[in-house]
Amino acid sequence: MIGASRNSLALVQGTLRSRSGQGDLSALSAELLAAADVLAGEKSLRQNLADSGQPSAVRSALINDVFGSKVSSLTVEVLGEIVAARWSSDTDLVDAVELLGSQAAFVAADKAGSLDRVESELFHFGRAVQASSELQMTLTDPSLSAQTKSAIVGDLIGSKVDSITLGLIKHVAGHLRGRRVDSVLETLGNLAAEQRNQVVAEVRSAVSLDANQTSRLSAALSKITGKNVRINVAIDPSVLGGISVTIGEDVIDGSIAARLESARRSLLA
Repeated sequence: MIGASRNSLALVQGTLRSRSGQGDLSALSAELLAAADVLAGEKSLRQNLADSGQPSAVRSALINDVFGSKVSSLTVEVLGEIVAARWSSDTDLVDAVELLGSQAAFVAADKAGSLDRVESELFHFGRAVQASSELQMTLTDPSLSAQTKSAIVGDLIGSKVDSITLGLIKHVAGHLRGRRVDSVLETLGNLAAEQRNQVVAEVRSAVSLDANQTSRLSAALSKITGKNVRINVAIDPSVLGGISVTIGEDVIDGSIAARLESARRSLLA
């Protein structure tokens, strides 16, 4: 998101954080995600809700008309606050509703003491998707319904992960809207880290890192970024040795593979 949408997103995220002690956050999450699905499928509705030319009171009233009898009063209030903000496009509005649904899930996990587990499970499922072309094709197959994809996810991991993890991954699988599965899961991982005022560093290494190495790396990256850093390690033999670190759009590549590629380019220059 850019411009007005970015500012509005920060505003409504702050509003949601201020409501963290109100109501059932897991239910709020499920209802917001369901609302995002409705809005994604109803172009006229989302365009009316994102139309800043309409008074915010009119847009909030429309939210109540559409969702008031189907969701909790807390969800109606949050949706009303979202549509009262200014969005650069109607699709940004849908993304914001979905993102706040995910954020509510992470707040619920944090309060339950399971946020670390949920974040780790999202990361590892993302790695599993990257490693399996068959799973990627299944989850992006346009001929399969959202219900079918959700059922496939349930069969794969339903008994192995936290219920919050399962709910989020089921939603992602059934509502990609042209996005890559691993990309959406990475966004969720970053959102989970924000819940603890952290950033996520994805580390690619040819071998696993022990606890001491992980701790030292986290401390070093924290000094560089000025933020607490959570380390997610992915074993990747192609790096040969050393490590490659990605934080958002920033890459610190200290792998042997990168050095060899640099040497190759120097020889060809």
